[in-house]
Amino acid sequence: MAQVTVRINGYAYVVGCKDGQERHLQAMAMEVERRIEHIRAIGGQSGEARILALAALLMADEIHDLSVEKMPADTARQLTEGRQARVENERRREQLALLVERAESIAAALEHP
Repeated sequence: MAQVTVRINGYAYVVGCKDGQERHLQAMAMEVERRIEHIRAIGGQSGEARILALAALLMADEIHDLSVEKMPADTARQLTEGRQARVENERRREQLALLVERAESIAAALEHP
């Protein structure tokens, strides 16, 4: 296993990687650094943790956009339908819990008039 020192946001980090992946790891660190520089350019200097979090969010947004672009339309539709079904199931579960509570309340009232 190889070890590479990468510089991100002015700090050096030693990171392990598979042999032969050193250049790739350096390139990924440069991508992170590029996003950090972008955040600083738009006035986002408010602490290291916040800058790193914003850089991570930018990268996650880019990954999401790429995933959606590569996803077949049918799969995207199915995911949307699945999310809607989950919301509807949760709503029904809540309604059922309320009905169970009402039924138990009625049964208790009948048992103890």
